[in-house]
Amino acid sequence: MAVASGTVPVVVDTARSEHARLRPVAVDAVRLDDAFWAPRLRANREVTLSAQYRLCEETGRIDNFRRLAGTVDAPFQGKYFNDSDVYKWLEAAAWALATEPDAELRKTVDELVETIAAAQRPDGYLNTYFARERAEERWTDLDLHELYCAGHLFQAAVAHHRATGLRRLLDVATRFADHICDTFGPEAAGKRTWSDGHPEVELALVELARATGNRRYLEQAAYFVGVRGHGRLGAPYGRWGSEYHQDDTPFRAAEEVVGHAVRAVYFACGAADLLLETGEPALREASHRLWANATGRKMYAHGGLGARYEGEAFGEDWELPNARAYAETCAAIANAMWNWRLLLAEGEARYADVMELALFNNVLSGLSLDGETYFYQNPLADAGRHRRQPWFGTACCPPNIARMLASLPGYLYGVAEGEVWVHLYAASTATLRLPDGREIGLRQRTRYPWDGEIEIEVEGEGEFALRLRVPGWCGTGATLEVNGRQAETALVPGSYAEVRRTWAAGDAVRLRLPMPVRRLESHPNVAENVGRVAVTRGPLLYCAEAVDNPGVDPRRVRLGDGPVREEFRPDLLGGVVVLAADAIVPPEAGWNGALYRAVSAAADGADGKRVTLTAIPYYAWANREAGPMAVWLQTQV
Repeated sequence: MAVASGTVPVVVDTARSEHARLRPVAVDAVRLDDAFWAPRLRANREVTLSAQYRLCEETGRIDNFRRLAGTVDAPFQGKYFNDSDVYKWLEAAAWALATEPDAELRKTVDELVETIAAAQRPDGYLNTYFARERAEERWTDLDLHELYCAGHLFQAAVAHHRATGLRRLLDVATRFADHICDTFGPEAAGKRTWSDGHPEVELALVELARATGNRRYLEQAAYFVGVRGHGRLGAPYGRWGSEYHQDDTPFRAAEEVVGHAVRAVYFACGAADLLLETGEPALREASHRLWANATGRKMYAHGGLGARYEGEAFGEDWELPNARAYAETCAAIANAMWNWRLLLAEGEARYADVMELALFNNVLSGLSLDGETYFYQNPLADAGRHRRQPWFGTACCPPNIARMLASLPGYLYGVAEGEVWVHLYAASTATLRLPDGREIGLRQRTRYPWDGEIEIEVEGEGEFALRLRVPGWCGTGATLEVNGRQAETALVPGSYAEVRRTWAAGDAVRLRLPMPVRRLESHPNVAENVGRVAVTRGPLLYCAEAVDNPGVDPRRVRLGDGPVREEFRPDLLGGVVVLAADAIVPPEAGWNGALYRAVSAAADGADGKRVTLTAIPYYAWANREAGPMAVWLQTQV
């Protein structure tokens, strides 16, 4: 096992194993200065993190730690998994500090770390719900998120160590991890043979192994991946059954993603991390099967996962309702995390395509444009009643968005032996270190996602390959130039174009990606979308809101087959490309209060009201006045 170590900030799911096709780069090695992502990261630091910390204080989440340290005399407050929200916030704050020093945020982080450390029990155990009056109940019901909370502590500790160089929180995490390793394992070793109720500790233990060099944590992660699927969740058994907990079939034998969507994909992330460290063929093959099932039969057009409110779960194949889509924000984040890990493992553009889809659409829709309110569910149609909230009783999504945005710079690029990879396009500067120690500087200029023209200036010398993603959505017509001359390399949508040469400082690469407006149709087995299309441009999914279409309910309109007009509106929703197309609103006349009638020529709506339908990027919906919204639009028949 090759283990990452050191104090340089590195994106949360770093893998440096010889089994990985790619290595990620440090979060602080990339500085975003574009008009799309940079304002969002700034709002995340200045607005979102501040508001979330205040809410953690107001809801007693941080007092739960103080009461164990003896500085607050109060009962436990909130849900049994509330510790995890504090840890996710702390991870987000650490990545934010890695990219932008902030004395006030650093002071808050330092104080919080000391508060958490003071709450740890002498044996290393740390969970504010199962402390003091519930100490005898520790490890008796693993559906109550003890290991889940521990996993988020481990990830926060690694982020804090890499961002600050300090070991204070990392030492807390390793003491707790040692306690877990001593508690869970084979029966022959006198340990508990159970699986955790909510996966998270698996991927966190691998990350802790990378940060510390302690192979024991990797072996413990392997145990938790292997023990799942044998009905060993513990007693009392999980409230929703084995399939809900991914405890009915071992991962290596699984054929489809089932049960609670976030749990399923976090578990797949843990298995992918194990794959990165071991290269085990069975883990790779299972990951391929589950990925194909998730993306080919159970993923929404915005990259969301989870069709059902009941159990926050995947449905059957093709079960993808629009208005009742659960599509939890955390599940979209998990989808991006999973595809990131598979991208590191195999270097295939299809994983970067799905990661980008989830990030630009379902993840971003989970946060308001002002950075203050959130979606838990992300439907693809709405009557105007679904609105973002400033917080939730189960507040997993808000700090999850914060940590994803804070760590985003580390997802843009990757490196391998003699190679620099560009996964995501955004105006940025980067200093990338190749495995042989060479430093390569890149300066990327682009207006992506509004424009498909990308220029990358190389600040470095020597021979290496620059590999640029050609997204699967761009179709034919992409071009690539080096220093003004056409590059002799294949530009295949859904792959990476390679330019290998001896570079000199100032060399420039210009990639032009067509950004066609596309009408998507669903597989015919997705019954709700039969006779409907969704509209995309570049990486963005679009929707129609009533606020842009006065007097029109987008759920009833029929989109014409004529051209779609594009216009950049700098004054709208922070600056967006708006799409407009001819459409018809079918007439209401002739129904006379009936729910059904015989099909007639009048039923095709040809004599309906002709309108111009305006659509905006899906991520920006519900930021203005409430009203109906639709992604999947009827077509004229």
